[in-house]
Amino acid sequence: MLEPNDKALLPEGLHDTLANDAEYEAETVNRLLSSFTAQGYARVEPPLVEFEESLLSGPGAAQSRHMFRVMDPASQHMMGVRTDITGQVARIARTRLKNAPRPLRLSYAGQVLRVKGTMLRPERQFVQTGVELIGSDSFQAYVEVILLAHEALSAVGVEGLSLDLSLPLLVPAICQGLSIEENTASIVREALNARDVGQLETIDGKIGDIARSLLSAAGRADKALEILEGLDLPARARRMCDELAQVVTILADVAPGLHVTVDPGEYQGFEFQTGIGFTFFAKGVRGELGRGGRYEVNAEVAEGEAATGFSLYLDSLMRALPEAPEPETIYVPFGTDLSELPALRAEGYRTVQGLEPAGDAVAEARRLGCRHLWQNGAVKALV
Repeated sequence: MLEPNDKALLPEGLHDTLANDAEYEAETVNRLLSSFTAQGYARVEPPLVEFEESLLSGPGAAQSRHMFRVMDPASQHMMGVRTDITGQVARIARTRLKNAPRPLRLSYAGQVLRVKGTMLRPERQFVQTGVELIGSDSFQAYVEVILLAHEALSAVGVEGLSLDLSLPLLVPAICQGLSIEENTASIVREALNARDVGQLETIDGKIGDIARSLLSAAGRADKALEILEGLDLPARARRMCDELAQVVTILADVAPGLHVTVDPGEYQGFEFQTGIGFTFFAKGVRGELGRGGRYEVNAEVAEGEAATGFSLYLDSLMRALPEAPEPETIYVPFGTDLSELPALRAEGYRTVQGLEPAGDAVAEARRLGCRHLWQNGAVKALV
């Protein structure tokens, strides 16, 4: 039981966001959503809590261990608090918007909650926003979604952006094409994901040579593509690498300032992806700003359709932005004609009204944190 003085304590990974930071974050979310809307992505808003089975279907299956669960007193069914919004948007697409024209472009923003954080993301509750492009398996869908994320992040002021591309199913495709037995295939995949050089050195044969080449390919996109092009790969794996090359080539043309890297063996965090996965980072910022890629909506009932999307995480994203600007707040002394205030607000000032007479209006304005004072019908800046 908490003592009276401990009642302000919050559980680990949860925090209060205070002014002006809360307002700055809300403005950032609105600017991101405006970028999405400008490119035809219609906003949807799923609920914070759903039946557990619904949240854990499709893309949500990988989130089971992260989910808070509660019993619904009305239905007596287990419910879950969402840990990710992607699966909810996929549900909307396959049910409420099943008959809507494809490709379907949807955007979203909302709070998510997870059982525990990670070293890079200790926060357990944060805002997630993003888009889903549903109903197209074109490589151009990758380009549209990646460029949209790049444009939106740049528009809110993120600098030093980098993009890391991965092929989560490349190693399984290679192992399957070479008829590698399951245990060896698992070892290869785990070692590449962990960049375990020692483990890869113990693997013999063609798959060992390919695996070591894939590890050396991790890094700059141009170097990675050169190494991948020189590998003798099974047909399915070769198609994956060719698609990756197409995407990288287009990005280099239309977004030359975007630093692009490739890690062909990474799959952790992309467990439900069926094609290229990607992650956005910013120089000097802890944790990824967002991630996305290709997946399949409704895959669990063999009626799936391709989808490509990304999610941005506001906890990391806000660390990549300049500090929240100080608001232009103006103190309006008690007794001021209230009809004068709308004009001030129209000019961008935030008016703080005195509720009782103050002997020193300047001192009162400063005490309340105002940067300006309304005095004798004019704005006075306070140094």
